[in-house]
Order: sequence, then C-alpha cells, then structure tokens
Amino acid sequence: MLPLERLWQDRNRNLVLTISGAIILVIAAADWWTKPDLALDVLYLFPIMFASAFLARWFVVLLGVFCAVLAEVFSSLPPSFVRLTFETLALAGCGLFVGELVRNRRLSLESQARLKAFVETSPAAIVTIDERGFIELANRAAVELMVPREGHLIGSPIAAFLPELHHALRWEEAPQFRTSMQCRGHRGNGEDFIADVWFSTHKEGSTPKLAAIIVIVSEEEEVGVPGAVLGTSNPHVSEHRERGALSTRETEVLRLLVQGLANKQIAAQMAISESTLKNTIHHLFFKTGVRTRSQLIHVMSKNSTVLDPGTAGLGG
Repeated sequence: MLPLERLWQDRNRNLVLTISGAIILVIAAADWWTKPDLALDVLYLFPIMFASAFLARWFVVLLGVFCAVLAEVFSSLPPSFVRLTFETLALAGCGLFVGELVRNRRLSLESQARLKAFVETSPAAIVTIDERGFIELANRAAVELMVPREGHLIGSPIAAFLPELHHALRWEEAPQFRTSMQCRGHRGNGEDFIADVWFSTHKEGSTPKLAAIIVIVSEEEEVGVPGAVLGTSNPHVSEHRERGALSTRETEVLRLLVQGLANKQIAAQMAISESTLKNTIHHLFFKTGVRTRSQLIHVMSKNSTVLDPGTAGLGG
C-alpha cells in the first residue's frame, strides 16, 4: 500500500481533518501577513485534497468556496467575482477529483480483499497459471490437494501436478476458452488422483493465462475412455490420451456424429439444446486431441467400441 493510501485510511480520519483545518488557518494567516508582497492562494489546494477523502462531496464544494473567499479577501488585487469563481472551481474541482480517486481505490482494495478471502477459504482448489505453465496463484485447498514437495505451489510448473492444464493453455488459441474435464493428477508425494477441473483461458494483453477450479473425485466416479480410443494410432489421440474420460453423453454424441447427423438432429434425438451439444463436441475435441469435426469423425469411425449402440446411452 502506498504511503498516501495509509494516510487516507479510516482510522486517520480525525487526524487528517484536524491537520487540514490547521493548515488552512496557517495559510490564511500567512496570506494576510504577506498580503502586499505574495499570494499564497494556490496552497489551499493541499489541505482540500487531503481532507476530500473523508468529506462528502457537497462539503468539499463548500470548503473550496470558503478557501476561495479567503484567498480573495487577502489578495492584493482588486476584488473580482470572475477570479473568485475560477478559484472556487479550481479548489473544489481538485478536491472532488482526489476524493473520487481515493473512494475508487478503497472500493478496489475492498473488492480484492473479499475476493482473496473467498479464494483462500474455498474448499475447492483454485490456481492461476501464466503463459509458461507456472502457477501464479494457489489457495490453501490447492496446496493440500497437490502436496508440493517444497510446501508451496506458486512458481511450480502445473505440468508436474496436472499435465492437462499445461496442454490446455497452449492447445487453445482463442482469446477465451471455457470448459471442464476430468483428468488424472499427481501429488508431490507420488500419489495419483482423479479430479474434475473447470477452467478458462484468457489473455492479458497478448499473454495467455489460465484459471482453474479443481475438485477431487473418487475412483468409483471415474469413467474410463474406451479402449479403442486409447489404443488408436492417431497421433493427436496418442498425444492427448490422458486428457480425460468420456462420459456416456459424449459417447452417444460421437456415435451420432459418425452417422452423419447434423447438430439439430442430434440435439433433438438426445433431447438437449444445441448449445449443450456444441459444448459437448468442444469437450470431445479437447479430450481426443483433434481440432475439427471431420478429424473427430475420421478418428472415431475406426473405433467400434465407441460406435457400438449397446455401449452408448444418454448421460450427464
């Protein structure tokens, strides 16, 4: 926190207002004392700016008017309503501007504090990853889940714990990508686990970033990828064979895609919306390591296990 931000903390309210009032009186006295030789009216800006963070907007305007009147009274120049008006606008305007800056900064700090508290107390593991695949932020639940050898996750490569998140950061080139998957993870103590991961990629300028929420699931909830898929010789699938398990719905969508049905027909047959279907297809792209619908159909058309109607059905 910057020094001025510490000055404008609520606990300093009475002190800052008292000092600001004293400074105004000192400036007025000095202005009266040096009236023939020197004008000190510009110095009224400083106490007004200091006090504005604790005053209502209307009071800042009144304070600006008061200081402008003092400056005009002790001025060696002939009285001028125009000069008084401009002095009032300058003093009150600067005070209002600084006051808004301080209020916005306070709101920003409060929002950051609330978000930090939410992340730290979340029972789900939350991490953010930079463009190189290193963890930038990790909450307590993430540390407890991944059990890093050195006791902290920040600065560690995500590939050591969840390789699929590292792949996701580089695989998707769109500015923003949101999806979920189930994948295998590795703890620092050598243990493995299965986790549901919800993540999104975004860009800060031209730099890709990734944020993820990770929840461990029991072994009984794991749905295995069909053996034919894992055994395929397709280089894309081989490279991404650990991307996650196929759900029953994804298996059914695969079967209907290979049959040549359009999205609208598949959605109607499965009683789901087209947006849900598109999201499922996107998940399949990620899990199988392909980038287009035609590649997906070509790869899966060679896997009878996936296309067997007896193994497919509607599911979550």
